[in-house]
Amino acid sequence: MEKNPKTFVEDYAFYEQIWYYYSQNRGKIRARYNDLTKKFLAYNDKNENPQAFLRTPQFEALEIYVFIKEFMGNPQVHEMFDDWRKRQNKFADVSYYTIHKGGQGVFLDMGDEQNEIIFKQMKKYREKYPNYIYALTMGLGKTILMAACIFYEFLLAKKYPSDKRFCHNALVFAPDKTVLESLREIMTFDKTKVVPPEYAHVLDSNIKFHFLDESGITLHTIDDSDFNIIISNNQKIIVKKKRKADKPADVLFGSGSLLSDVYGEDNDDDSDVWDDATLMDNQRFKKLCRLPQLGVYVDEAHHLFGANLEQELRSGSGNKTTLRNTINMLAEATSIVACYNYTGTPYVNKQVLPEVVYAYGLNESIAHGFLKDADPIGFDNVKNEEFIRKVITMFWERYGNKTYEGLPPKLAIFAAGVTEATDVVRPLVEKVLSGLNIPLNTILVNTGDSTVTKDEDIRNFNNLDVLGTEGSKKQFIILVEKGREGWNCRSLLGIALFRSPKSKIFVLQATMRCLRKLTDEQLMATVFLSKENYDTLDDELKKNYNMEITELGKTSKKNKHTYQVRVLPPPRSIRLKKIWHEYLLIDRGYSAPIDFGLGAIDESKYESKMYEKGSLRLDLNAKETNIDNIKVQMKYSEFSLTGEISRYMNIPCLLISRILHEAADGTDEIVATVNRHNEILDDIIIPKIFDTLYEVKSTQKSEDVDVVLLREPKDAGYYEFSASDDLVIAKDHNNFTAAEIAKSFHADTYCFDSKPERECFLQYISSKKVKEVYFTGMFTSNQGDLSVHYYDPESQRMRQYYPDFLAKMADGSYQLIEVKGDNMIDDSVVKAKAEAAEEMAIASGIRYKMYAGKYLMKQNVLDQPYEDASENTPIPMVAEDTKPYRGVEEK
Repeated sequence: MEKNPKTFVEDYAFYEQIWYYYSQNRGKIRARYNDLTKKFLAYNDKNENPQAFLRTPQFEALEIYVFIKEFMGNPQVHEMFDDWRKRQNKFADVSYYTIHKGGQGVFLDMGDEQNEIIFKQMKKYREKYPNYIYALTMGLGKTILMAACIFYEFLLAKKYPSDKRFCHNALVFAPDKTVLESLREIMTFDKTKVVPPEYAHVLDSNIKFHFLDESGITLHTIDDSDFNIIISNNQKIIVKKKRKADKPADVLFGSGSLLSDVYGEDNDDDSDVWDDATLMDNQRFKKLCRLPQLGVYVDEAHHLFGANLEQELRSGSGNKTTLRNTINMLAEATSIVACYNYTGTPYVNKQVLPEVVYAYGLNESIAHGFLKDADPIGFDNVKNEEFIRKVITMFWERYGNKTYEGLPPKLAIFAAGVTEATDVVRPLVEKVLSGLNIPLNTILVNTGDSTVTKDEDIRNFNNLDVLGTEGSKKQFIILVEKGREGWNCRSLLGIALFRSPKSKIFVLQATMRCLRKLTDEQLMATVFLSKENYDTLDDELKKNYNMEITELGKTSKKNKHTYQVRVLPPPRSIRLKKIWHEYLLIDRGYSAPIDFGLGAIDESKYESKMYEKGSLRLDLNAKETNIDNIKVQMKYSEFSLTGEISRYMNIPCLLISRILHEAADGTDEIVATVNRHNEILDDIIIPKIFDTLYEVKSTQKSEDVDVVLLREPKDAGYYEFSASDDLVIAKDHNNFTAAEIAKSFHADTYCFDSKPERECFLQYISSKKVKEVYFTGMFTSNQGDLSVHYYDPESQRMRQYYPDFLAKMADGSYQLIEVKGDNMIDDSVVKAKAEAAEEMAIASGIRYKMYAGKYLMKQNVLDQPYEDASENTPIPMVAEDTKPYRGVEEK
């Protein structure tokens, strides 16, 4: 049955099409980015840098952020959708990036009528600037993602100051004072976790932070300056209408001074909407208007779920809010690159917001282990005392006398008000704890009332997850109105909410508090609710995450399952050669003129060309047209070229000038050639000068090291991996003989990435030529030491990767084995890995072998003559794509 257009619009998610297009073209797209962007992404990509800090959802969101900015050119969302539905420009079928080759590909085209409805809706809500929503479930690290995006912006803006796509300043909005405090992490965050160290110092020396946490703080930015990050509560910048005219005394002595806010009262009520009557400016707003290339970042935009979120994000929703219109007024006074909204959900009342460009949902986050799972329990027809007694008893039965990463588990009990917290809930909690012989000093009360909650209580509340502090020992936390964002407690394993709060969304927000990941092992939190709150949670999950409450406590069954992998004794290790190279730079000095050989250069490889055939039907030769005139080239003079080379090579200008003047090609020819094609400067001129002035001597060094294949997990009895059932082999659940089992299994379960990997293991474990074989590819730096350092030619950085297998043969020799898809064999990065692995293997007396996937699937690689098995070059074929799609971190 065909959906009606309205239903389709509500269900449609354009961001899924964006992700599919990007994921299918990831290699092509990333190859065209500039070197700085490539290095930035590679540093945060766990596939290239196993120590990368960002989680998969954070990195995927960062990839889409860069994709929209650098590849798509910062368009409006409706403009991207228009190109997509019409299959034009980057989405065209004839494009190099097409995903519709041969009529194949996923293209969710529901017809012109429905596409037109979506397009009109997107266009209706557009602003004068691009407006994007990144929806990552609470607990996935939106603040860190926001910081990474801002740091990326500033690095690119520093390198390309005239490129209008990049932000030179950032304004970060928090919804309220609680979240504002959590944004201090942007200021204190170790930049080297997401920024290559060699670039982090560039940010440190240029970024100026302005944290507006008090109403009387003046914004001290320099007009027309760059690299300011202003972090503010909405109300510290917000534009409001004036209530009454100032009297002369008010002007002289009142809040109208530039030392404070002159926009009217500075309070936490952000419901005040503005009209065209008597709008006022304030000092902060005026200062922001004088900052160029401003990027606006709205954190926790989902704090107003439901219809309020729609009003907060859209000025066209029928109710102009102070936040959106403040941003719009900024856009009229200065250049806003874009507005980036970071929310917890892509949905408003079950409908996907059209501005969403990336989303990682609650169900998906739990399924892939980025959050705790939760067991919601509803209580009907019980009194407050009975509820609290049952909740504490069940909580203690599930979590009592346990620690997680050294932290005791915690239960948050929400009271309706201060009086209930102190006069009703606390006495009941003390009574139940006494009956269970639990110390009463494990109780902490935080009501927000200074007469009840003292400074020491606040300090303990802030230290709930700080190991060794008094706060970390607290386990039963009685709270009033602390369910929203702004406080994080990873050791929170349960929440209890009996009274129905004023806001229904508070139930969902309180539930989300206990889902933050605590250990490598996915834990199950418990949510204790009254029946009314239980039903409210179910309704809010449907509205905001498009999921049922019954889905909580049940991880996704789609394709993959989670396996607990335990280390088996005895510890396995191998002695290998650690190899590195030391380089010595020898200054040879300048003694003879340089011949750059510019006359012999084939400049055609630098020319921009267009090929036009004219007809697909007629057999015509393609017409080649030079379109070099569209290229943007830097035009150098003799002096500016000398300065550019001097700056790049850190060599005196006088020496560079002498080299250019004495060159066989002549200064005029060098300048003219470089001006025709700037690439020649980096490809020929600078390398030739370097090779003339310097000699680089390389010395290979090595030492013997003992490499542990697999270590015991920290603070857990097992590792967790997600894999398809048909790619899993367990020691005790397969028909292996005792002799075969003795050959392998340093872990009780192997989770393979592909069928060829699984087949390789089965061939080796069943062969009499093999004495031992271990699958090592599933274990990375935090789990095992067997890795190979290599130089990545794409990112131009040192990386490390983890070979798939280590095998000890019957003759006592060892093999280091890698299995690759046939289409990846000739990949430059794969070749670089192979060269580095072979270098280490040869030095260690080990054979390095790389098998193509289809070669493994068609024959037993160990049945051929033994000496031929050492051949490293696989039979080239086209392999099936066995690469995981998303949500799984590949090795």
